Order: sequence, then structure tokens, then C-alpha cells
Amino acid sequence: MSATRQLQTAVFEALKADVAVSAIIDDRVYDRMPSDGDYPCVTFGPSQSVPEDLNCIAVRFDTLQLDCWSVDQGRLGPVRDLADAVKAALHNADLDLATHALARLTVEQMRVFLDPDGVTGHGVVVLEALIEERS
Repeated sequence: MSATRQLQTAVFEALKADVAVSAIIDDRVYDRMPSDGDYPCVTFGPSQSVPEDLNCIAVRFDTLQLDCWSVDQGRLGPVRDLADAVKAALHNADLDLATHALARLTVEQMRVFLDPDGVTGHGVVVLEALIEERS
């Protein structure tokens, strides 16, 4: 399994295990929103990987976007609370990857805005991970 996929799996498990996140979304963490999905929830968005060799060690810098969703009559407070809970659960988290090593995980950016429908609050939490690739 790729380092990026292992990171996504570890983030998925961390969000489901976090008490504050679960209090808001229960177990609604999705790779992509199912047709019968419910709000509030978190979905995985785009990712990017940049490989690099540091002192003969193969590493990669992965950026992973998490999308937080809430529908509350156009109010952004609930999705702000969710984005903050996601940040608290993941910023500097020490997560285990199956075969690769996570050296650092940080929240680099958070944004909250109203989607064009006028009722859906959308939060974007951008993670950056430094991963040592192992065979």
C-alpha cells in the first residue's frame, strides 16, 4: 500500500477514534460522500505528494485535504467547530503507518466558507505530512 494511502488510513482511524470529532459527526468519515450520506461529516479531498531524498533517505511531503461539512441553515459556526476538532485531533499527531514512517503531521491551513447553495457550511483542513518511505 502506498505511503499516501497508509496516511489516509491512519487519519481516517484517528478521526473515528477522537472523542471530540465523534461527538460532532459520530462515525461519518468518508473517502467520498455516499449518496445516502448524512451531515455533519468529513470527507477526503485532493492530495499531493512531492518525493525528495534527504541525506540518502527517501522521503515524501504529502499534502492531504480534509473537507468538513455541516448543513445548519447557512450558519458557519457548526462547521468551524468541526474543523477545529479535526485540527486538534491531527495537528502534530503521532500516527502509525503500516510500513512507512510518519515523521511529522501538521495542519497547515484551515478555511471555512458557505457553499453556493447558501445552506451548506464547508470547512477545508489541509494537512502536511513528512513520510519516510520504506520498502
